[in-house]
Amino acid sequence: MKKLIAAIAAGLAVVAGTSHAPVFAGGALPTTYVVSQDQGVLPESISVSRDGTMYVTSFGTGAVYRGNTRTPTMKPFLPAGSDGRTRAAGVEVDKRGRVYIAGYDTHTLFVYNPDGFLVAKRVAPNATAALNDLVVTDDAVYVTDSATGILWRASVDGSRIGSLTEWISPSQFPVTPGFLNGIVVTPDHRVALVGDGGTGSGEPGDAHLYRVSLRERQVSEVTVTGGYLTTPDGLLLEGNRLYATVNFPDGHGSWTYSVDLAVLNADLTSMQLVRRSGTAPRSQAPTAIARDGHRLLWVNSQFGGNPSTPPFTVTQVPAIS
Repeated sequence: MKKLIAAIAAGLAVVAGTSHAPVFAGGALPTTYVVSQDQGVLPESISVSRDGTMYVTSFGTGAVYRGNTRTPTMKPFLPAGSDGRTRAAGVEVDKRGRVYIAGYDTHTLFVYNPDGFLVAKRVAPNATAALNDLVVTDDAVYVTDSATGILWRASVDGSRIGSLTEWISPSQFPVTPGFLNGIVVTPDHRVALVGDGGTGSGEPGDAHLYRVSLRERQVSEVTVTGGYLTTPDGLLLEGNRLYATVNFPDGHGSWTYSVDLAVLNADLTSMQLVRRSGTAPRSQAPTAIARDGHRLLWVNSQFGGNPSTPPFTVTQVPAIS
């Protein structure tokens, strides 16, 4: 999520709009998905399972939507505000099909069964916490906190979800985090990569990517070559390839959004930016990304600062795979 608190507040002053579901050829997948036609949804994060099941969270209302990548329209899965979920940010599905949701300024991690039954509700022991993004491993869930700079952890032991505990404190980062955001983990679950948007200026050196050794609880900064990282949001790690949704000044007083692709070295201490996707305008303001077969999908949050206009959508990231 881009660090634009004022813009988010402005985005909640919505105006009505209409649209039709996209038309696509027989056998082809949609390139646009309608999350909701309701006002104020502001979708934030996405998770896509191997069977094409797709979950999208609402930062504006706390609702969660579910659909399938073969169908262009999503449906409500969890109602807005239910279980105290007035905001919903990061979302991930574990091997059991349980849905983990970061509740942002509700300070709460929510976990649901595939039928929508609440199985865990864990509140961070910090009243200023803003739980943004998360990643699930075999024995834990790790959650980034954009307000405090803490990396939280809750143990996962079969059906039991533990309490949220402070795993990495702000002082353990080489630079005190300005806005912790996206997080991914290696297949062996030993190392996480965590994005920090800094002040959100988009200027060189303001944003950071950190390598977190989860067992040793040690943090180092990943060296970036071939350009510079700008306000990293949604992250996706595939082997040594790291995708990040970024936004940067367009030179005309506004912002442009894209997905950057970087190649990491073997020990994940450095990476080289090698490619940039097609771009999206500030009015679209994509946030999180997810893999669906040969393509990437991103969530159009409409956090860009103008009044948001339904429909709220997920679309295919242009010119990258």
